[in-house]
Amino acid sequence: MTTDKQARPGRDIVARDAEAVQATVRLVSLVTPADLARPTPCDGWSVRDLLAHMTVQHDGFAAAAAGDGADLARWQPREAGPDPVREYAAAAGRVLAAFTADGTLDREFALPEISPVLRFPAARAISFHFVDYVVHGWDVARSLGRDFELAPATLDAALAVARAVPDGEPRRRGLMPFAPGVPVAATAAVLDQVVALLGRRPGWPH
Repeated sequence: MTTDKQARPGRDIVARDAEAVQATVRLVSLVTPADLARPTPCDGWSVRDLLAHMTVQHDGFAAAAAGDGADLARWQPREAGPDPVREYAAAAGRVLAAFTADGTLDREFALPEISPVLRFPAARAISFHFVDYVVHGWDVARSLGRDFELAPATLDAALAVARAVPDGEPRRRGLMPFAPGVPVAATAAVLDQVVALLGRRPGWPH
């Protein structure tokens, strides 16, 4: 039986993830139809493409939380509907509900895009989702010329996760979901450090 003390780290990452996801929903709500064709820090992706990816990743993680993540079809991008902003908000709601459902923190997640074999403890899997949406929130914000704001403790948590993501040859070979890290000053803003560790240029688009 899991005690409150043992469960607390899992509850913490769920709360951090919820803050990041809710911040992306607020940001995405500002996207207009004219914004959908804008370029993003994700090479070759428009805002429309980025939202499609973010939407399906929410649904993939929601399926994983329910014990059904091994099906790769759950992770395949779908053709965007007429209202990608609303679709994104709906998917965000689904994943937040899945992460807080009874028993979720006691499960192991199948995440086939990371490994077709391994299963990940719930708290660790949710930490992957968390840092992904910190970075994708920044992507959307940069594309719109806006800031992406999170609580300092949440940014510190994201930095700790980002530092633990393997770099080097696996990323250069495209075996990881992030590009190789780019240099950044140790005195840079925490969010800049996070995105640089995960392959973004903090000064994008310059």
